[in-house]
Amino acid sequence: MDLRIFTEPQQGATYDTLLTVAKATEDLGFDAFFRSDHYLKMGSADGLPGPTDAWITLAGLARETKRIRLGTLMTAGTFRLPGVLAIQVAQIDQMSGGRVELGLGAGWFEEEHKAYGIPFPKEKFGRLEEQLAIVTGLWATGLGETFDFHGEFYDLTDSPALPKPAQAKIPVLVGGHGPSRTPALAAKYADEFNMPFGSVEDSERQFARVRAAAREAGREDDELTYSNALVVCVGKDDQEVARRAAAIGREVPELKSNGLAGSPAEVVDRIGRYAEIGSRRIYLQVLDLHDLEHLELISSQVQSQLS
Repeated sequence: MDLRIFTEPQQGATYDTLLTVAKATEDLGFDAFFRSDHYLKMGSADGLPGPTDAWITLAGLARETKRIRLGTLMTAGTFRLPGVLAIQVAQIDQMSGGRVELGLGAGWFEEEHKAYGIPFPKEKFGRLEEQLAIVTGLWATGLGETFDFHGEFYDLTDSPALPKPAQAKIPVLVGGHGPSRTPALAAKYADEFNMPFGSVEDSERQFARVRAAAREAGREDDELTYSNALVVCVGKDDQEVARRAAAIGREVPELKSNGLAGSPAEVVDRIGRYAEIGSRRIYLQVLDLHDLEHLELISSQVQSQLS
């Protein structure tokens, strides 16, 4: 089971804070550092000092880290034109020496679009499908060849399809709870399917849908990696768990029901239940980015038991 650190910087984080967490992620032996792609805080957080851009952040981290994978859960398809996104991600892959992964979703948070003047189209899923076709198509186009795409939403003619990533194939993540269109999209374009904030039972049902869609698309269903994203709150004892829950404005019972919370032994057992239904990677949503002792505890007493 791979454990990856997943952050939500729109809730309030500077680049320096994210750099500190990313370096701790690397030093403590976690597999990857991922971040959300949002421009507006959610809930009761103050969001100060303001948002950081996902791909600018990852470009910086690409030069400041050496081993960990870097990516997004999920880049909002509404934020960037697909041709531009393909260039950005390929360049950062070069900057990192081939450690980038792209999670791409349709975009959903209308308020942040209003706040920053970003168009929020009614038809987002069709745009997402075209974006996935374009981004992966550009990367797959051979050197010296050109790429054309003529869709309902995007039109590319005689694109040189440059630059090329450092990796032969940048892993693409697709995720979500949708029962039909999402599995079909993952089966067609994804290397990994991610189930965000879902129970073991809901994850098992969704993984089965994706596996069926992969077979229908002519792929082996185990060609995809199946993963989960879950909030994490671990403590050496009940008091420490309660303190960490309070720091992120959550209740312990709710965290235990909807995430990975409790003692290291409880969290290892909970992760084991996800492993039993085919999950091979967990994105640990870390909401208090200043509590590096939390990461150290997870590394020494949770990750060590899953290796």
